[in-house]
Amino acid sequence: MAKWPNVPAVYGWLALDRRGNWLIKRETISNAALNAYIGRNYLHDDAGRWFFQNGPQRVFVDLDYTPFVYRATNELKTPLALVTHIGDSVNTVQGAWIDELGAVLVQTDRGIGIVHDQDLDPLLLASMIDVNGNVIEEGAFDELLEVIEHQRPIPLWLKFRDSNVRLEPIRSADVPKRFGFDPHPIAPDSSKQPS
Repeated sequence: MAKWPNVPAVYGWLALDRRGNWLIKRETISNAALNAYIGRNYLHDDAGRWFFQNGPQRVFVDLDYTPFVYRATNELKTPLALVTHIGDSVNTVQGAWIDELGAVLVQTDRGIGIVHDQDLDPLLLASMIDVNGNVIEEGAFDELLEVIEHQRPIPLWLKFRDSNVRLEPIRSADVPKRFGFDPHPIAPDSSKQPS
């Protein structure tokens, strides 16, 4: 990389959508090898900006919501197993939230991410339990959605391996600041940079 010390960073070109798809100029990348290459080189800096390291160049990523998208990989009625959109398995879940629109977010050993909407029912719902450890029935969950929409505490936990993590309400607008990431990195203004 020392050969190219002044390679400019790229902004506004690469994005990650809420379903874990990489997008170039808002068009989904369908090439599996390119998706895997981006995933292997997906990193973040100290400012919470996520990027794809392409050789000496950083390609900053616009996030539709969170830096990670989680998929449930378990079979129906088996313990919850999660994997990131880049294929990393999750070992621990430290926190779980539901936003005002019903999206589920989890903080794992990999980072903060949204659970893919197609995995909410039935796989994830089968891992949501009440205070007594009973699986929440779908009808009961629907009733809780109104409470969630008003951002009130809910009596709901996510069972992951040997731990139960309480689901807390969160506003989607608060997610980037709370978890320390920049969803839309912008190029620094060169006119304000020291010469």
